[in-house]
Amino acid sequence: MTRQLKLGTFVKTASPHIVEVLGTTGLDFVCLDAEHAPLDRAMLDLMVLAARASGLQAFIRIAEASPSVVLSCLDLGATGLLVPHVDSAEQARDVVAMARYRGGVRGYSSSPRFAGYGSLGMKEALRIGDEAQVICQIESGAAVTEAEAIAAVPGVAGLFVGRADLALSMGLDSPRDPRVLDATRHVLAAAQKAGKFAGMFVAGNAERDEFAALGANWFIVSSDQTLLRQAAQAIAHAN
Repeated sequence: MTRQLKLGTFVKTASPHIVEVLGTTGLDFVCLDAEHAPLDRAMLDLMVLAARASGLQAFIRIAEASPSVVLSCLDLGATGLLVPHVDSAEQARDVVAMARYRGGVRGYSSSPRFAGYGSLGMKEALRIGDEAQVICQIESGAAVTEAEAIAAVPGVAGLFVGRADLALSMGLDSPRDPRVLDATRHVLAAAQKAGKFAGMFVAGNAERDEFAALGANWFIVSSDQTLLRQAAQAIAHAN
């Protein structure tokens, strides 16, 4: 494995302490899963605070791509957003516009964390705000077909293959079905060609290395809950 890879994990437990503990490791980022976990705005605020204090980048997987959700998450100081179910370049452009001041529709306030609680001038706050990274999840057959066009949208930082939902959209029940893997390779190639992050969720290091060999370079490996369960299970079976 090379450190050119960016490695993180999903955090699904509503606790800033989990994020703080992960900050003591060599991970590059955490992804706070507001799509599938009970993380409200107040909890996300504390979890992003913990990430920034411990030197971790904090991405938020949002539940929906709406201006209010995007604004809220970025005002908290998130590094960027993981956006589910982006099926077209038009959708990608809409999300990028929600995340941008210049050329976009993001509402401005100097008071949130991202702007240093009013300590930055407007010009600097706008610059920092417009550096927010938007990573589009590719989770349907239509999105796979549109992968090159989505990756080419200015402001899209990367593509992220959601193999489980992709399998479901194809009428399949395994993220390792050969048809899903073929689609995955196509998306990774599209991201690489555009010079964007080629992202994936993987269960562990073996899958990480498998897909790194295919060009993936931005990995969410497992989750806090799974890592905890696996470690506890290993102790339970130690004797």
